[in-house]
Amino acid sequence: MQEEIRFATFNVCNLAPPGVKLYDNLEPLTPEGYDAKANWIAQQLDQLDADVIGFQEIFSQAALRDVLSRTRKYGEALHAGFDPDPRAHRLTPSVAIVSRLPFAGTPAVYASFPADVPCDSGNPDSDRFARAPLHVQVVLPGERTVDVVVVHLKSRRPDYRSGDSGEDPLHYAMASLRSLVWRGTEAVALRVLLSKMMREARRPCVVLGDFNDTADAVTTTIVLGTGGTRSLAEDGSALGVAGERGRRSGADGVQAEERRGRLYDSNQIQLRQDHLRHVGYTSIHEGHYSTIDHVLVSEEFNRHSPRAIGEVVDVSYFNDHLRLERPEASDHGQVLVRMRLF
Repeated sequence: MQEEIRFATFNVCNLAPPGVKLYDNLEPLTPEGYDAKANWIAQQLDQLDADVIGFQEIFSQAALRDVLSRTRKYGEALHAGFDPDPRAHRLTPSVAIVSRLPFAGTPAVYASFPADVPCDSGNPDSDRFARAPLHVQVVLPGERTVDVVVVHLKSRRPDYRSGDSGEDPLHYAMASLRSLVWRGTEAVALRVLLSKMMREARRPCVVLGDFNDTADAVTTTIVLGTGGTRSLAEDGSALGVAGERGRRSGADGVQAEERRGRLYDSNQIQLRQDHLRHVGYTSIHEGHYSTIDHVLVSEEFNRHSPRAIGEVVDVSYFNDHLRLERPEASDHGQVLVRMRLF
């Protein structure tokens, strides 16, 4: 019997209790501002109606729990997350996951990079993720378990050093480069973690998050793994006629292992592609529309794979609020992916 499940990613934009100072250039939320923001997030969650949601920019897990209590559909949902370290020299937000499906095992946080990942950005924190990924095993209908990882990669905000001036073109360029190198190193570290997870556990995997880059950017394709944004159907002989011959001859074992470690952009492999009406953006910056929030899936959710247990039916973008610029709303659109289990 086929069954539908929904995954979503939601950057809420600085969820914190009223009165908490987050950044020098950002005033704390007033009690009224917090209520408006919490109610808006709760309404968006009920609209999404997703079974599993990954969150970014959570400064307080208690505030997220308060948001859930204001919803109609998530009052009994499971919640996993961690608050920022109050001893850190710089306050940074964290990620979280909310699920109406049961968890299997204890949630895990990956703060530091794997030991063999080089760190070259020059930042003293460059041996770790700017926002640590969160890994939770979720039990799907039919008692199948999926690894869900929530991520928030380093922003494009320039990484200035003491004495730098944003008005100096060279300082700005070098600071932007440092941010890019850090985000790129995070992508490499995430790829190492995901490859190890998928090849050892041999479970389906879904990655939810704000990548601060488009799906075809180098950093995102690093996370996707070998083959980049191509779908299995576009892989030439990977799973087409030649792939069939390879399986019959026993010659595609290496390709099969390669595919096991890969991820696919759900937007690229969805069944309901409508190229004449593409409104999939999650960010508007200086008039430029882009999609930097993504839901990536392993081959088990790609209908062209012989190991598929389901398929991506469609991808929706909740982004009308971006043009309205309401103060309580997020500066990111939400991404909702509907999957059909076989």
